[in-house]
Amino acid sequence: MNWLNKMERRFGRFAVPNLILYLIGAYLIGFVLYRMAPGFLSYLVLSPYHILHGEIWRLVTWVLMPTDSNLFFLMIMALLYYQLGTALERTWGTFRFNVYIFSGILFTVLGAFLLYAIMYVINGGVSLGMLSIGYGFSTNYINMSIFLAFALTYPEMQVMLMFVVPVKMKWMAAVYGILTVLQFVESDWTGRISIFMSLLNFIIFFLSTRDFRRYTPHEIHRRQQFKAQTRRPAGYPGGAKHKCAVCGRTDLDDPTLEFRFCSKCEGNYEYCQEHLFTHQHKRSI
Repeated sequence: MNWLNKMERRFGRFAVPNLILYLIGAYLIGFVLYRMAPGFLSYLVLSPYHILHGEIWRLVTWVLMPTDSNLFFLMIMALLYYQLGTALERTWGTFRFNVYIFSGILFTVLGAFLLYAIMYVINGGVSLGMLSIGYGFSTNYINMSIFLAFALTYPEMQVMLMFVVPVKMKWMAAVYGILTVLQFVESDWTGRISIFMSLLNFIIFFLSTRDFRRYTPHEIHRRQQFKAQTRRPAGYPGGAKHKCAVCGRTDLDDPTLEFRFCSKCEGNYEYCQEHLFTHQHKRSI
């Protein structure tokens, strides 16, 4: 990801430390507004129609929409995502964590406008259903992208489900992933675009961390060759299990010697620790 490294060198000083705290703070403000003036939240949702008609604050204020109407569950969510977010920021660095969160927000906004454009073309203009598009877009899936990214970064970390059952992050992520796919399949186009665009930052992150070169025919053949080369020989005279192809010493001559196979040599050649990096690679003619 050289482009991200270049961006960090150029814009890293503008990164916002502890961004997860601001995100959680926005949820709490939204919860207070929900309790005190629930009707006011309709002026904050991500509605492309209203944004195009001058209400540009909606590009930002939709982040205030609370993720839960129950204070207890909201506080549990806030504590969980504070821990996940701070851990990811420590691991990735402030700038990369900022890019991840802001790209999720940006993709969600683009998804809302994409859906608005599609419905505008289909209906031949503005329809009543287009006014409620914003209610289908929230930060729920941005939170999900944080959870999935953490599970991908720390797959073996164990958490206590319901404070009782120990479960590894990778299995929880697998369950959430399956449920999200099912929800994607069962949803209408509004729900599908909302889910896909809100999780697009995670999809890009996932694909960028995969080494797809290992699945090319050349790499598969190379690994198969290497495995064939590293199969232990039946044995050497005297009962030795290892023998250096350069100096001829075996594990019987010096039990402290370490032997390794060379992945660059064509054939079943083993070398002691002194000649593993200094020998001339053997190639078939």
